Amino acid sequence: MSFEMNDNYISTDVFAADAPVSERATFITRTYLHLLGAIAAFVGIEAILLQSGVAEPLISLMVGAKYSWLVVLGLFVGVSWVADMWAQSATSKFMQYMGLTLYVVAEAVVFLPLLYIASNFYPQAIPMAAGSTAALVVLLTAVVFITRKDFSFLRPIVLFGGLAAMGAIVVGIFAGFTLGPIFTYAMIAFACIAVLYDTSNILHHYRTDQYVSASLALFASVALLFWYILRLFMSMNRN
Repeated sequence: MSFEMNDNYISTDVFAADAPVSERATFITRTYLHLLGAIAAFVGIEAILLQSGVAEPLISLMVGAKYSWLVVLGLFVGVSWVADMWAQSATSKFMQYMGLTLYVVAEAVVFLPLLYIASNFYPQAIPMAAGSTAALVVLLTAVVFITRKDFSFLRPIVLFGGLAAMGAIVVGIFAGFTLGPIFTYAMIAFACIAVLYDTSNILHHYRTDQYVSASLALFASVALLFWYILRLFMSMNRN
């Protein structure tokens, strides 16, 4: 795919929903090519981390102490905010790509402990989770593109649901208990809603020059869905 790094551009402020058909199609194509590129980069970074000698010491640093995972999550939230802000830059393509790159790297680091456990003890769970995630994303994408419905009314659920989930995780860390299968199922449902919401935004609420930002938002939701589907398959294999 083509990454334009020309910094001498100014936002056109043309929403994809109002753009000519050809421009809308180009925007959607670019968004999904960038999503595929982000996924490929994530897989590549993860493979390098898992096959290198840095995986175990890095994981030990991330989860070795009682509240170290809480620190990791806090840093991830901060980095995600910066990455999203960069990706939404209206004056610099370079900053948009820096935002997407930063987020993919941060996501790969956060995923490292889970994928390390899965690859060493539940290797069959990874392809099963990847296939299930892909199937759900295709299904949800089809719902949006076939119905052409605007799912922006889901925004409060995405915002407050995300805050509630983070709160539950923080309480679990402080209280020392593991969030059970009901939480996993709830988070899978929440991630599906987020994918639906982000896909709808691609069709209705992004400008035609915001394909980098759109791909970052959708990548974040797809990664969340994969995380909890993988946890589900790991728990099923454990039992």
